[in-house]
Amino acid sequence: MMLSWLQILRLGLVQMSLGAVVVLTTSTLNRLMVVELALPAVLPGMLVAFHYGIQLTRPNWGFLSDRGGSRTRFIIGGMAVLALGGFLAALGVVLFPAGFMIGLSVSVIAYALIGLGVGASGTSLLALLATATAPERRAAAAMITWLMMIGGIAVTAGTVGHFLEPYGAGRLLAIVAIVALGAVALTALAVAGIEARVKARREPDAMPFRQALAEIWGERRARNFTLFVFLSMTAYFMQELILEPYAGLVFGFSPGESTALGGPQHGGAFLGMLVTGLAVSALRIGSLRAWVTGGCLGSAAALVALAALGQAGLPLLVPAVAALGFFNGVFAVAAIGAMMALAGEGRARREGTRMGLWGAAQAIAAGFGGLAGAALADILRGGLPAAEAFGGVFLIEAGLFLVSAWMAARILGGVRMRPPAALVPGE
Repeated sequence: MMLSWLQILRLGLVQMSLGAVVVLTTSTLNRLMVVELALPAVLPGMLVAFHYGIQLTRPNWGFLSDRGGSRTRFIIGGMAVLALGGFLAALGVVLFPAGFMIGLSVSVIAYALIGLGVGASGTSLLALLATATAPERRAAAAMITWLMMIGGIAVTAGTVGHFLEPYGAGRLLAIVAIVALGAVALTALAVAGIEARVKARREPDAMPFRQALAEIWGERRARNFTLFVFLSMTAYFMQELILEPYAGLVFGFSPGESTALGGPQHGGAFLGMLVTGLAVSALRIGSLRAWVTGGCLGSAAALVALAALGQAGLPLLVPAVAALGFFNGVFAVAAIGAMMALAGEGRARREGTRMGLWGAAQAIAAGFGGLAGAALADILRGGLPAAEAFGGVFLIEAGLFLVSAWMAARILGGVRMRPPAALVPGE
């Protein structure tokens, strides 16, 4: 058996739970550290970057789930570790007023656990989806799971923000505990019995991790796809920290107006994901290669438009941001669908290890891309007007998307409808 639509929806609940816990660290706790505690903004930024760095362990988790006979226990166990890390992160915020070092120590431990939990649970979940999703359903499965993750982020951010008023340490810990425990319980219910009912291959040999990873790295397509993931995701995240400052400095947006840019951007991404998933899986329009390439080219065009609008002073920033979100969504869903298809390739079927390798590349790119974009903007602003400085970063980002489109066109030929078993080993 392969995964039914209902089972794919159930696994999407795991992604929703992951997003619900992680968003607490990137939004709520970040704001509390900077505003209420008056700590340097670089501190939560470094903690978030640290949790991305910990996700270099993703290939190990994927390998263990390949070998362990049950991805389910890694999904649930990873979520439990993530939940513990989320609660300790909130505890660290509460402890900062009592002593900076005790708060920092607890926070470092917390974000390490968050990175480990996301790596173990997220990688094993994607490996299960790659193993047991029918080829023609992969784009839709990527769309469903990622839209549910976005939904979990949005609902959690809004709900926690409402119940956190008026702010108090005890209230914060209680709310985070409820979210964390709820995520673990929902994950356990969502995955119960699924793996036992679907076709789930396992690796019978006892090859060491380093040897297995070396074999995968020796596969030309897997190696090239890893580079593609890193470059494209670096481009994807480069504007994350500079878009709002760009809106304020170049277009004169107020803090509220610049913050509101997230609405059209995420709305565009939602629409792009929806269109791509339905077009590829339901309507059978185009190949995954065409949609990945189109998403990269469209994202590059939107970034060029963002740069040009700043030079021309045209008041079209909002539609340009919405267009960027749309093409980012197209790229993301198609790329994840392609990732699922490619995960089963190679001499031995190691879906988890491959997913872990690509997940690690994505995590590095997420941390590096945001910091690189901000650093480049600061450097260029030292000698250029704001419009030209930010525009230069957008153009560099567009260039990375163009290179990514070229790589996707070369790497992803023949991926869309071919099941893993039909692929040539070692191709």
